Amino acid sequence: MDKKTRERLGLAPMYAHRGYHDKPAIPENSMAAFRRAIRFGLPTEIDVHLIADGSLVVFHDDDLERETGVKGTIEDYDLSNLRKLRLEGTDEVIPTFDEVLDLYEDTGLALLIELKVNRGNYRELSRAVAKRLDSYKGPFAVQSFDPRVLVEFKKIRPDVVRGQLAKDFRKSTEGLPFYQIPILTNLMFNALSKPDFISYKFRDRDNRALRRSVDKKGTPEASWTIRTAKAFRAAERAGCIPIFEKIEPEELKELLKG
Repeated sequence: MDKKTRERLGLAPMYAHRGYHDKPAIPENSMAAFRRAIRFGLPTEIDVHLIADGSLVVFHDDDLERETGVKGTIEDYDLSNLRKLRLEGTDEVIPTFDEVLDLYEDTGLALLIELKVNRGNYRELSRAVAKRLDSYKGPFAVQSFDPRVLVEFKKIRPDVVRGQLAKDFRKSTEGLPFYQIPILTNLMFNALSKPDFISYKFRDRDNRALRRSVDKKGTPEASWTIRTAKAFRAAERAGCIPIFEKIEPEELKELLKG
């Protein structure tokens, strides 16, 4: 992607994946990880869920166990009960979307906001996120694996920049029905959702449908998840926006020098 296209869409040159975390001391999608990203001047990718009481919270998984040690689906909790949990054995709690937006708003750093659909709640989630972003003054874009989110945002907030997340689901089906695997792998909803960019798993980016969209139609491409300086450079050379984690500060400093 050329710089002019990226800047026209308001996309950053790179994003720290789930904040600039440093496990186990600084958990992913924690306020500590976001403060660290801001300290290093990094645009950030985050994940947003709509929970039982209508609150928006920043957390990656549908299931709480990996990050909190407690079994259960995050959408079934209200905020008061979620606040009792701790991330990865630290004192960090699951942040609200409001808290993260308030932290970033005056920094000038871009956010890449992934909407995490569960149980078909794409419409409610999209509308709740859109409503909150109406008053947000910082730069941002939204993305989702669920193309219905992109369709919904196109309808209700047509000026918001939208990205389609995807990977080769044949390698890991994520519990998808068999008929959805080729549809989502091969970006078959793009004709309807018309994403502004595609965010595809870096190791899977030889996908024919992705290459046709990016190389022939000029759709901007982001790559996740980049975990080494070598892969970061490779993504940049390929014209992709790296979405990265686990790159140490000294290495990152060298990468950002260009």
